[in-house]
Amino acid sequence: MERTEIVSVFQKKIFGLALTIGAASFIMAQQKVNISGNVKDANGGVGYASITFKNQQNSQLSDAALADVDGNYKIDLAPGNYDVSIEAVDYKKFTKTIRVEKAGAISPFVIVSDGKANLNNTTDIQGVVITATSTKPYKVELDKKTYDPSQDIVSKGGSLQDVLTNVPSVSVDTDGTVSMRGSSNVRFLINGKPSALLGIDDGANALQSIPADQIEKIEVITNPSSKFEASGTAGILNIILKKNKKTGFNGSVIGTLGYLPQTNLNTSLSWRKGNFSWFLNGGGGYRESKNTNRIDTYYQNVTTDGNQTESHQNSITKSKNSNYNATAGIVYDINEKTSVNASGTVRTFESDNIGNVNYTYQYLNAINTYKLRANDGTNNNLAFQGDLGLDHKFDDKGQNLSLSLSLQRNRSNNDTDINEYENNIPDPNFLSLTNIINQKTVNKNIVAKADYELPVGEISKLEAGYRLDSNHNQYDNNVLESIDNAPLSYVEGFTYNADYKELFNAFYIQFKSKIGKVGYQLGLRDEISNVTVDYHNLVTDIDSPYYNPIDNKKKSYNNLFPTVFLSYEFTKDNLLLLNYTRRIDRPRGFFMIPNPNYNDNQNIFDGNIDLNPSYVDSYEVGYSISKKKFTINPTLYYRHQADDVKMLVYNRYDINRDLIIFHTKPINLGTDDKYGLDLNFNWDATSWLKFMGNLDLFGYNTKGSTLYETTDLQGNKITDIANFNGTGFSTRSRLTSTFKIDKTLNLQVQGFYRGGQKTQFENRKEMYAVNFGASKTIWSGNGIIAFNIQDVFNTRAMQRTNYTANSIRDSYMQWQPRQFALSFTYKFKQGEKVEQPKRKKDINANDNGGDEQGPM
Repeated sequence: MERTEIVSVFQKKIFGLALTIGAASFIMAQQKVNISGNVKDANGGVGYASITFKNQQNSQLSDAALADVDGNYKIDLAPGNYDVSIEAVDYKKFTKTIRVEKAGAISPFVIVSDGKANLNNTTDIQGVVITATSTKPYKVELDKKTYDPSQDIVSKGGSLQDVLTNVPSVSVDTDGTVSMRGSSNVRFLINGKPSALLGIDDGANALQSIPADQIEKIEVITNPSSKFEASGTAGILNIILKKNKKTGFNGSVIGTLGYLPQTNLNTSLSWRKGNFSWFLNGGGGYRESKNTNRIDTYYQNVTTDGNQTESHQNSITKSKNSNYNATAGIVYDINEKTSVNASGTVRTFESDNIGNVNYTYQYLNAINTYKLRANDGTNNNLAFQGDLGLDHKFDDKGQNLSLSLSLQRNRSNNDTDINEYENNIPDPNFLSLTNIINQKTVNKNIVAKADYELPVGEISKLEAGYRLDSNHNQYDNNVLESIDNAPLSYVEGFTYNADYKELFNAFYIQFKSKIGKVGYQLGLRDEISNVTVDYHNLVTDIDSPYYNPIDNKKKSYNNLFPTVFLSYEFTKDNLLLLNYTRRIDRPRGFFMIPNPNYNDNQNIFDGNIDLNPSYVDSYEVGYSISKKKFTINPTLYYRHQADDVKMLVYNRYDINRDLIIFHTKPINLGTDDKYGLDLNFNWDATSWLKFMGNLDLFGYNTKGSTLYETTDLQGNKITDIANFNGTGFSTRSRLTSTFKIDKTLNLQVQGFYRGGQKTQFENRKEMYAVNFGASKTIWSGNGIIAFNIQDVFNTRAMQRTNYTANSIRDSYMQWQPRQFALSFTYKFKQGEKVEQPKRKKDINANDNGGDEQGPM
């Protein structure tokens, strides 16, 4: 109740501030008049021309506009004399002086072609991102695909995790695991860099703490160029957060109510005028969730009467989560060639988790026994991030230098109290075991970058850069246990301190050019990696399986990562694309920490200090056709991964507790080949019906087997083989249909399906879900009401079967049941959107999401 009151007060203050500033903006806007016009050449309108109006008396009254696809534009200007300048790709710069006196249309501006090709036109090997209103939520570019969630009704008012479930080529499991084309080794970036906003290990909690309403777009980069870090064998998801590019004062506020209970309120404010701009984004929310797990295990090779033959585990965990975030930043243009930026972010995430796990143990010739494991836990996460940047333009020919520095810190506290009762009765008289678990993790990260661009002739460019990543994770884990009401004592194997340090130095160089209709880019990246691990627990018995002191264990790697991009332009909207990249999958920090978790003492995750990176060679052949109402992008891909990281699941009999304990351990093993067809399309079938679809047809060939040690039901050691060999074919598909009822009302239905996969070690079942959304625009476009239902039929659940030497294990997980949400968006005064051609960046420059704001 207290939490709800705090959230309510916080939301009211934000909403009141936003409305007050919004009212002031309307008064300011009344001093200007609205004019409209057109930019054209001898053949008609010129799309996406940039028009700058410089007031001769007061530079603060200057403004700019971006023409639409037909050359039309609108802008609010104060009466007076203006120097007009127009820039457009492949056209000579246009200048003229005009006088603005009253609202209405002004005479068209006629511009002249420069008569030569331009490196930055749409046939460039790297393409050009033009900022303009588009009806297409999914855009295909030469080395990435861009998803715009603004038209995504089914995730309105949700989180980053909800948005990702709708992104083509991306899938999200019920436990929050994100994968691309079947691989979960996805590298997340926020505005082009690793970010404290995502926590230490990119977990589901982090994905849920970033509001969907703060996301401008998501870049899906399946084969990143040399400019990007080489981590992430599946590719990169670059989350671009909103920064307003409109002049004057602008803002918006959005509030959401939903069930399972959730509330969110987020606001965005910005001011841009002349050489100076600032922005402030912030908000908070409260959300409840329900996680259901079932595990049924059937043991084999029973030789003695009375031994355990089956175990059944059912658990439900209910969570209450709250998050608050605020980001502020400034950008100052020192002159036309140099600008500096600074920004800061703070994010908090808190959760209370209550869960019960019911165990049933069945025996061959004995009475069944029961246990209840009750969990009561809290999580508190606090993240800070500060960024500085400088952009310098040496000349008007494209010679640029960009410098950035990011300092990040993330602190997470997890405290859990566990009581285990006999016979499933939560009564102190039946209390058999107590655990108190305290975990504290601190992550400190420094990212420094330098990127340089040098044009070579008319159609070529050389790029080079350096990047430093320093990452330090500190783990402090304490586990206390009491059996049959005895005094609490430390569980020595799971009470530890650990330091995990990473230091990466990276250098890259790449060259791009064109020969006729053939564009090419060749790149090479060198990454020098140094990893150090310190680990100490309380075990002193050298014969104990948990005796594992580690002092400054070091691993070093020096790897070269080549990239090749080729394109052939049949016509302006008809491209053939080929590329090759080499990538690396570095183990996550907690994967290398022995025995990192003890929340479930019958299902234990074991880290592996000997885990090494795996490497992947990725090939793609793509084809893109883009018409006014239809875009289709089929891509054939093949990916070969060596030293693949696989999860070994095995069990051991604990004679002291008379229980079989399951262990999961990451290991390097064998190879993994994936090949398939990834097909994405947009289709405006009619004026009232639109489709967006994604179909991934893929085959897999997994090879690898290893010996491991387990025990039988009498405690005798057994050596067995875990066989991961498997081949097969599967599918993933998603189809979104949007119905336009009238100019203000839209409905959306989305279906998702993921086929099953099978190896000798694991059989993963198929999964499907249906979502629904509706949105209504009110108040002349300044207000939007949206309603959605996630998982209409409550079918989104993950099911799998694992096979070990002496058991068959069926598991079921549903991370979140069906949900409803109702949201309302209000936009303050919106100025004209501006794109500055003079500061246009290459799309591979680890873009910070906009030139007007420093990196997040």
